[in-house]
Amino acid sequence: MTGRTQTGLPPDTREGVREARPLDLWASVKHLQGDLSKRLVAWQAQSGRHHLPWQQTRDPYRVWLSEIMLQQTQVSTVLGYYERFLQRFPTVGDLAAAPLDDVLTLWAGLGYYSRARNLHRCAQAVVAEHGGLFPPGLDQLVALPGIGPSTAAAIASFCFGVRTSIMDGNVKRVLSRVLNYEQDLALRVHEKALWDAANALVPQACQDMPAYTQGLMDLGATVCTPKSPTCLMCPWTDLCLSRQSGNPERLPIKTRKLKRSVRESSVLWWECGDAVWLSQMPAAGIWAGLWVMPLFDEASTLDGLLGQHLSDAVAQPPLKHVLTHLDWHLRPKRWVTQQTVPEVEARLRELAPSGRWVPLSQLEQWGLPAPFRKWLVGA
Repeated sequence: MTGRTQTGLPPDTREGVREARPLDLWASVKHLQGDLSKRLVAWQAQSGRHHLPWQQTRDPYRVWLSEIMLQQTQVSTVLGYYERFLQRFPTVGDLAAAPLDDVLTLWAGLGYYSRARNLHRCAQAVVAEHGGLFPPGLDQLVALPGIGPSTAAAIASFCFGVRTSIMDGNVKRVLSRVLNYEQDLALRVHEKALWDAANALVPQACQDMPAYTQGLMDLGATVCTPKSPTCLMCPWTDLCLSRQSGNPERLPIKTRKLKRSVRESSVLWWECGDAVWLSQMPAAGIWAGLWVMPLFDEASTLDGLLGQHLSDAVAQPPLKHVLTHLDWHLRPKRWVTQQTVPEVEARLRELAPSGRWVPLSQLEQWGLPAPFRKWLVGA
Protein backbone atom coordinates (compact mmCIF):
# COMPACT_ATOMS: atom_id res chain seq x y z
CA MET A 1 0.00 0.00 0.00
CA THR A 2 1.01 3.60 -0.37
CA GLY A 3 1.65 5.85 2.59
CA ARG A 4 -1.83 7.28 2.24
CA THR A 5 -3.67 3.98 2.31
CA GLN A 6 -1.74 2.73 5.31
CA THR A 7 -1.89 5.78 7.52
CA GLY A 8 -4.44 8.14 6.05
CA LEU A 9 -1.72 10.83 5.98
CA PRO A 10 -0.77 12.42 2.66
CA PRO A 11 2.78 11.51 1.62
CA ASP A 12 3.55 15.08 0.55
CA THR A 13 3.28 16.48 4.06
CA ARG A 14 6.90 15.45 4.64
CA GLU A 15 9.28 18.19 5.73
CA GLY A 16 10.33 20.30 2.78
CA VAL A 17 7.36 19.27 0.63
CA ARG A 18 4.46 20.81 2.52
CA GLU A 19 5.42 24.22 1.11
CA ALA A 20 3.86 23.09 -2.18
CA ARG A 21 0.46 23.16 -0.44
CA PRO A 22 -1.41 26.26 0.78
CA LEU A 23 -0.05 26.95 4.24
CA ASP A 24 -3.38 28.18 5.58
CA LEU A 25 -4.97 24.85 4.58
CA TRP A 26 -2.41 22.83 6.51
CA ALA A 27 -2.56 25.18 9.46
CA SER A 28 -6.32 24.55 9.56
CA VAL A 29 -5.82 20.80 9.29
CA LYS A 30 -3.31 20.79 12.14
CA HIS A 31 -5.64 22.89 14.30
CA LEU A 32 -8.68 20.65 13.70
CA GLN A 33 -7.05 17.22 13.55
CA GLY A 34 -8.60 14.76 15.98
CA ASP A 35 -11.45 16.99 17.12
CA LEU A 36 -13.29 16.89 13.80
CA SER A 37 -13.27 13.10 13.52
CA LYS A 38 -14.29 12.46 17.16
CA ARG A 39 -17.23 14.83 16.89
CA LEU A 40 -18.37 13.41 13.57
CA VAL A 41 -18.28 9.79 14.74
CA ALA A 42 -20.37 10.72 17.81
CA TRP A 43 -22.79 12.78 15.71
CA GLN A 44 -23.28 10.00 13.19
CA ALA A 45 -24.20 7.54 15.94
CA GLN A 46 -26.87 9.89 17.29
CA SER A 47 -28.07 11.97 14.35
CA GLY A 48 -26.85 10.31 11.16
CA ARG A 49 -28.83 8.17 8.76
CA HIS A 50 -29.23 4.51 9.75
CA HIS A 51 -32.24 3.35 7.74
CA LEU A 52 -30.67 2.81 4.32
CA PRO A 53 -30.20 -0.88 3.42
CA TRP A 54 -26.54 -0.56 2.40
CA GLN A 55 -25.75 0.90 5.83
CA GLN A 56 -26.62 -2.42 7.46
CA THR A 57 -23.77 -4.35 5.85
CA ARG A 58 -20.00 -4.49 5.54
CA ASP A 59 -20.25 -6.77 2.51
CA PRO A 60 -18.02 -5.18 -0.18
CA TYR A 61 -20.36 -6.36 -2.96
CA ARG A 62 -23.35 -4.56 -1.49
CA VAL A 63 -21.39 -1.45 -0.57
CA TRP A 64 -19.88 -1.30 -4.07
CA LEU A 65 -23.30 -1.78 -5.69
CA SER A 66 -24.80 1.08 -3.66
CA GLU A 67 -21.86 3.38 -4.37
CA ILE A 68 -22.14 2.87 -8.13
CA MET A 69 -25.91 3.34 -8.13
CA LEU A 70 -25.71 6.50 -6.01
CA GLN A 71 -23.42 8.26 -8.47
CA GLN A 72 -25.42 11.15 -9.95
CA THR A 73 -28.65 9.56 -8.63
CA GLN A 74 -30.88 10.36 -5.66
CA VAL A 75 -31.24 7.91 -2.78
CA SER A 76 -35.02 7.67 -3.24
CA THR A 77 -34.52 6.48 -6.82
CA VAL A 78 -31.77 4.01 -5.96
CA LEU A 79 -33.65 2.16 -3.21
CA GLY A 80 -35.91 0.14 -5.50
CA TYR A 81 -33.16 -0.66 -7.99
CA TYR A 82 -30.81 -1.78 -5.22
CA GLU A 83 -33.32 -4.27 -3.84
CA ARG A 84 -34.22 -5.62 -7.29
CA PHE A 85 -30.56 -6.07 -8.21
CA LEU A 86 -29.84 -8.03 -5.04
CA GLN A 87 -32.88 -10.23 -5.61
CA ARG A 88 -31.73 -11.02 -9.15
CA PHE A 89 -27.96 -11.03 -8.45
CA PRO A 90 -27.43 -11.84 -4.74
CA THR A 91 -23.65 -12.28 -5.15
CA VAL A 92 -20.93 -10.80 -7.31
CA GLY A 93 -20.62 -14.22 -8.95
CA ASP A 94 -24.27 -14.15 -9.97
CA LEU A 95 -23.80 -10.72 -11.51
CA ALA A 96 -20.65 -11.79 -13.34
CA ALA A 97 -22.37 -14.84 -14.82
CA ALA A 98 -25.43 -12.94 -16.07
CA PRO A 99 -25.74 -11.79 -19.71
CA LEU A 100 -25.11 -8.07 -20.13
CA ASP A 101 -28.59 -7.66 -21.62
CA ASP A 102 -30.10 -8.86 -18.33
CA VAL A 103 -28.05 -6.31 -16.39
CA LEU A 104 -29.01 -3.47 -18.74
CA THR A 105 -32.68 -4.47 -18.58
CA LEU A 106 -32.68 -4.35 -14.79
CA TRP A 107 -30.79 -1.02 -14.88
CA ALA A 108 -33.21 0.56 -17.39
CA GLY A 109 -34.52 3.89 -16.13
CA LEU A 110 -31.64 4.51 -13.72
CA GLY A 111 -29.62 6.37 -16.34
CA TYR A 112 -25.88 6.75 -16.93
CA TYR A 113 -25.77 3.31 -18.53
CA SER A 114 -21.99 3.13 -18.67
CA ARG A 115 -22.26 2.42 -14.95
CA ALA A 116 -24.20 -0.77 -15.68
CA ARG A 117 -21.69 -1.93 -18.28
CA ASN A 118 -18.79 -1.23 -15.93
CA LEU A 119 -20.69 -2.93 -13.11
CA HIS A 120 -20.86 -6.10 -15.19
CA ARG A 121 -17.21 -5.88 -16.26
CA CYS A 122 -16.11 -5.23 -12.68
CA ALA A 123 -18.02 -8.24 -11.35
CA GLN A 124 -16.36 -10.43 -13.97
CA ALA A 125 -12.93 -9.05 -13.04
CA VAL A 126 -13.52 -9.67 -9.32
CA VAL A 127 -14.42 -13.29 -10.08
CA ALA A 128 -11.62 -13.87 -12.61
CA GLU A 129 -8.81 -12.00 -10.86
CA HIS A 130 -9.72 -12.20 -7.16
CA GLY A 131 -11.67 -15.41 -6.78
CA GLY A 132 -14.98 -13.59 -6.26
CA LEU A 133 -13.71 -11.51 -3.32
CA PHE A 134 -13.19 -7.76 -3.49
CA PRO A 135 -9.56 -6.91 -2.66
CA PRO A 136 -8.94 -4.72 0.41
CA GLY A 137 -6.23 -2.48 -1.06
CA LEU A 138 -6.97 0.88 -2.69
CA ASP A 139 -4.65 0.27 -5.63
CA GLN A 140 -6.29 -3.08 -6.36
CA LEU A 141 -9.77 -1.61 -6.08
CA VAL A 142 -9.01 1.32 -8.38
CA ALA A 143 -7.64 -1.11 -10.96
CA LEU A 144 -11.10 -2.68 -11.32
CA PRO A 145 -13.40 -1.41 -14.12
CA GLY A 146 -15.63 1.50 -13.13
CA ILE A 147 -14.14 1.99 -9.65
CA GLY A 148 -12.63 5.45 -9.20
CA PRO A 149 -10.55 6.66 -6.25
CA SER A 150 -13.51 7.86 -4.17
CA THR A 151 -15.53 4.66 -4.68
CA ALA A 152 -12.43 2.64 -3.82
CA ALA A 153 -12.00 4.69 -0.66
CA ALA A 154 -15.63 4.07 0.31
CA ILE A 155 -15.27 0.30 -0.07
CA ALA A 156 -11.92 0.27 1.73
CA SER A 157 -13.07 2.40 4.66
CA PHE A 158 -16.53 0.86 5.09
CA CYS A 159 -15.57 -2.78 4.64
CA PHE A 160 -11.91 -3.05 5.59
CA GLY A 161 -11.36 -0.14 8.01
CA VAL A 162 -8.68 1.45 5.83
CA ARG A 163 -7.87 4.95 7.04
CA THR A 164 -8.60 6.88 3.87
CA SER A 165 -11.17 9.51 2.99
CA ILE A 166 -13.78 9.50 0.27
CA MET A 167 -14.03 12.62 -1.89
CA ASP A 168 -17.42 12.90 -3.54
CA GLY A 169 -19.35 16.12 -4.10
CA ASN A 170 -20.78 16.16 -0.58
CA VAL A 171 -17.38 15.70 1.02
CA LYS A 172 -15.76 18.40 -1.11
CA ARG A 173 -18.45 20.81 0.05
CA VAL A 174 -18.26 19.86 3.74
CA LEU A 175 -14.47 19.97 3.98
CA SER A 176 -14.10 23.10 1.85
CA ARG A 177 -16.39 24.88 4.29
CA VAL A 178 -15.01 23.61 7.58
CA LEU A 179 -11.44 24.33 6.41
CA ASN A 180 -12.45 27.54 4.59
CA TYR A 181 -10.63 26.24 1.55
CA GLU A 182 -10.97 28.92 -1.11
CA GLN A 183 -9.00 27.37 -3.95
CA ASP A 184 -10.67 26.51 -7.27
CA LEU A 185 -11.53 22.79 -7.25
CA ALA A 186 -11.81 22.83 -11.03
CA LEU A 187 -8.00 22.65 -10.96
CA ARG A 188 -6.66 19.20 -10.19
CA VAL A 189 -3.84 20.47 -7.98
CA HIS A 190 -6.31 22.16 -5.62
CA GLU A 191 -8.65 19.18 -5.51
CA LYS A 192 -5.69 16.93 -4.68
CA ALA A 193 -4.62 19.27 -1.88
CA LEU A 194 -8.10 19.05 -0.37
CA TRP A 195 -8.05 15.26 -0.64
CA ASP A 196 -4.66 15.12 1.07
CA ALA A 197 -6.11 17.27 3.84
CA ALA A 198 -9.12 14.97 4.06
CA ASN A 199 -6.84 11.98 4.54
CA ALA A 200 -5.03 13.78 7.34
CA LEU A 201 -8.34 14.29 9.19
CA VAL A 202 -9.54 10.67 9.36
CA PRO A 203 -9.79 8.98 12.79
CA GLN A 204 -6.78 7.29 14.32
CA ALA A 205 -8.77 4.13 15.06
CA CYS A 206 -9.57 1.93 12.07
CA GLN A 207 -12.80 0.75 13.70
CA ASP A 208 -14.12 4.33 13.55
CA MET A 209 -13.72 4.56 9.77
CA PRO A 210 -17.19 3.20 8.78
CA ALA A 211 -18.99 5.66 11.08
CA TYR A 212 -16.72 8.53 10.06
CA THR A 213 -17.18 7.86 6.34
CA GLN A 214 -20.94 7.55 6.72
CA GLY A 215 -20.94 10.70 8.83
CA LEU A 216 -19.27 12.68 6.03
CA MET A 217 -21.94 11.50 3.61
CA ASP A 218 -24.77 12.22 6.04
CA LEU A 219 -23.46 15.65 6.96
CA GLY A 220 -23.29 16.71 3.32
CA ALA A 221 -26.65 15.21 2.42
CA THR A 222 -28.72 16.46 5.36
CA VAL A 223 -26.98 19.42 7.05
CA CYS A 224 -24.21 21.02 5.00
CA THR A 225 -26.35 21.29 1.89
CA PRO A 226 -25.50 23.42 -1.17
CA LYS A 227 -28.15 26.00 -0.30
CA SER A 228 -29.24 27.14 3.16
CA PRO A 229 -27.09 24.79 5.28
CA THR A 230 -28.49 24.19 8.77
CA CYS A 231 -25.30 25.15 10.54
CA LEU A 232 -26.79 25.00 14.04
CA MET A 233 -27.40 21.25 13.55
CA CYS A 234 -23.78 20.61 12.56
CA PRO A 235 -21.36 18.93 14.99
CA TRP A 236 -18.66 21.25 13.64
CA THR A 237 -20.64 24.48 13.91
CA ASP A 238 -18.19 26.20 16.29
CA LEU A 239 -15.15 24.86 14.40
CA CYS A 240 -16.26 25.70 10.84
CA LEU A 241 -13.94 28.37 9.51
CA SER A 242 -16.19 29.43 6.63
CA ARG A 243 -19.10 29.91 9.04
CA GLN A 244 -16.88 32.15 11.11
CA SER A 245 -16.24 34.15 7.95
CA GLY A 246 -20.01 34.62 7.62
CA ASN A 247 -20.77 33.05 4.25
CA PRO A 248 -20.30 29.25 4.03
CA GLU A 249 -22.57 28.95 0.98
CA ARG A 250 -19.95 30.47 -1.29
CA LEU A 251 -17.83 27.33 -0.92
CA PRO A 252 -16.74 25.17 -2.56
CA ILE A 253 -15.37 27.14 -5.50
CA LYS A 254 -15.42 25.43 -8.87
CA THR A 255 -15.30 27.71 -11.87
CA ARG A 256 -15.23 25.29 -14.77
CA LYS A 257 -18.73 24.81 -16.16
CA LEU A 258 -19.89 21.72 -18.02
CA LYS A 259 -20.48 22.48 -21.68
CA ARG A 260 -23.93 21.34 -22.74
CA SER A 261 -25.02 20.50 -26.24
CA VAL A 262 -28.36 19.96 -27.97
CA ARG A 263 -29.39 17.09 -30.23
CA GLU A 264 -32.60 16.51 -32.16
CA SER A 265 -33.79 13.11 -33.39
CA SER A 266 -36.89 11.91 -35.15
CA VAL A 267 -38.24 8.58 -33.86
CA LEU A 268 -40.15 5.92 -35.77
CA TRP A 269 -42.72 4.41 -33.41
CA TRP A 270 -43.92 1.49 -35.52
CA GLU A 271 -46.45 -0.89 -34.01
CA CYS A 272 -47.61 -3.88 -36.01
CA GLY A 273 -50.34 -5.90 -34.39
CA ASP A 274 -49.18 -6.63 -30.86
CA ALA A 275 -45.48 -5.84 -31.45
CA VAL A 276 -43.20 -2.82 -31.81
CA TRP A 277 -40.04 -2.48 -33.89
CA LEU A 278 -36.88 -2.02 -31.80
CA SER A 279 -33.17 -2.04 -32.55
CA GLN A 280 -30.15 -2.23 -30.28
CA MET A 281 -27.89 0.79 -29.84
CA PRO A 282 -24.16 0.34 -30.60
CA ALA A 283 -21.82 -0.96 -27.90
CA ALA A 284 -20.35 2.50 -27.32
CA GLY A 285 -21.99 5.87 -26.78
CA ILE A 286 -25.22 7.06 -25.19
CA TRP A 287 -27.66 4.23 -24.35
CA ALA A 288 -25.05 1.68 -25.48
CA GLY A 289 -26.55 -1.78 -25.68
CA LEU A 290 -30.11 -0.63 -24.94
CA TRP A 291 -33.13 -1.13 -27.19
CA VAL A 292 -34.81 1.84 -28.88
CA MET A 293 -37.24 2.68 -31.62
CA PRO A 294 -35.35 3.73 -34.77
CA LEU A 295 -33.69 7.18 -34.49
CA PHE A 296 -33.02 9.58 -37.35
CA ASP A 297 -30.93 12.75 -37.26
CA GLU A 298 -33.11 14.38 -39.91
CA ALA A 299 -36.91 14.33 -40.06
CA SER A 300 -36.67 14.15 -43.85
CA THR A 301 -34.83 10.81 -43.58
CA LEU A 302 -37.69 9.30 -41.61
CA ASP A 303 -40.24 10.81 -43.98
CA GLY A 304 -38.37 9.35 -46.95
CA LEU A 305 -38.28 5.92 -45.32
CA LEU A 306 -42.05 5.93 -44.85
CA GLY A 307 -42.63 7.19 -48.37
CA GLN A 308 -46.21 6.63 -49.46
CA HIS A 309 -47.10 5.62 -45.88
CA LEU A 310 -46.07 8.97 -44.40
CA SER A 311 -49.63 10.24 -44.11
CA ASP A 312 -50.49 7.25 -41.89
CA ALA A 313 -47.85 8.17 -39.29
CA VAL A 314 -49.09 10.52 -36.58
CA ALA A 315 -46.75 12.97 -34.87
CA GLN A 316 -46.65 12.56 -31.10
CA PRO A 317 -45.78 15.21 -28.49
CA PRO A 318 -42.01 15.75 -28.46
CA LEU A 319 -39.96 14.94 -25.39
CA LYS A 320 -36.79 16.58 -24.08
CA HIS A 321 -34.50 14.05 -22.41
CA VAL A 322 -31.95 15.78 -20.18
CA LEU A 323 -28.55 14.12 -19.81
CA THR A 324 -25.51 15.40 -17.92
CA HIS A 325 -24.00 17.07 -20.99
CA LEU A 326 -26.84 16.99 -23.49
CA ASP A 327 -30.45 18.04 -24.05
CA TRP A 328 -31.86 15.45 -26.44
CA HIS A 329 -35.10 16.46 -28.19
CA LEU A 330 -36.98 13.37 -29.40
CA ARG A 331 -39.81 13.77 -31.91
CA PRO A 332 -41.74 10.52 -32.42
CA LYS A 333 -44.09 9.60 -35.26
CA ARG A 334 -46.41 6.72 -34.45
CA TRP A 335 -47.33 4.36 -37.24
CA VAL A 336 -49.78 1.54 -36.49
CA THR A 337 -50.27 -1.28 -39.00
CA GLN A 338 -51.99 -4.64 -38.85
CA GLN A 339 -49.34 -6.36 -40.91
CA THR A 340 -45.74 -5.63 -41.73
CA VAL A 341 -44.68 -3.58 -44.73
CA PRO A 342 -41.80 -5.56 -46.32
CA GLU A 343 -40.02 -2.68 -48.07
CA VAL A 344 -39.93 -0.55 -44.90
CA GLU A 345 -38.85 -3.47 -42.72
CA ALA A 346 -36.08 -4.36 -45.19
CA ARG A 347 -34.77 -0.80 -45.14
CA LEU A 348 -34.79 -0.75 -41.32
CA ARG A 349 -32.79 -3.99 -41.28
CA GLU A 350 -30.22 -2.38 -43.57
CA LEU A 351 -29.90 0.58 -41.23
CA ALA A 352 -29.70 -1.56 -38.06
CA PRO A 353 -29.29 -5.35 -38.51
CA SER A 354 -30.22 -5.87 -34.84
CA GLY A 355 -33.78 -4.64 -35.50
CA ARG A 356 -36.65 -6.96 -34.63
CA TRP A 357 -40.30 -7.12 -33.63
CA VAL A 358 -40.74 -7.22 -29.85
CA PRO A 359 -44.11 -8.21 -28.36
CA LEU A 360 -45.66 -5.35 -26.39
CA SER A 361 -46.43 -7.79 -23.58
CA GLN A 362 -42.70 -8.54 -23.15
CA LEU A 363 -41.30 -5.01 -23.05
CA GLU A 364 -40.60 -5.22 -19.30
CA GLN A 365 -37.95 -7.81 -20.15
CA TRP A 366 -36.05 -5.48 -22.49
CA GLY A 367 -33.60 -2.74 -21.59
CA LEU A 368 -35.33 0.46 -22.70
CA PRO A 369 -34.03 3.99 -22.04
CA ALA A 370 -36.33 6.14 -19.93
CA PRO A 371 -38.11 8.03 -22.77
CA PHE A 372 -38.95 4.83 -24.65
CA ARG A 373 -40.08 3.09 -21.48
CA LYS A 374 -42.35 6.05 -20.77
CA TRP A 375 -43.90 5.88 -24.25
CA LEU A 376 -44.24 2.11 -24.51
CA VAL A 377 -44.72 0.93 -20.93
CA GLY A 378 -46.03 4.07 -19.31
CA ALA A 379 -43.47 4.11 -16.48
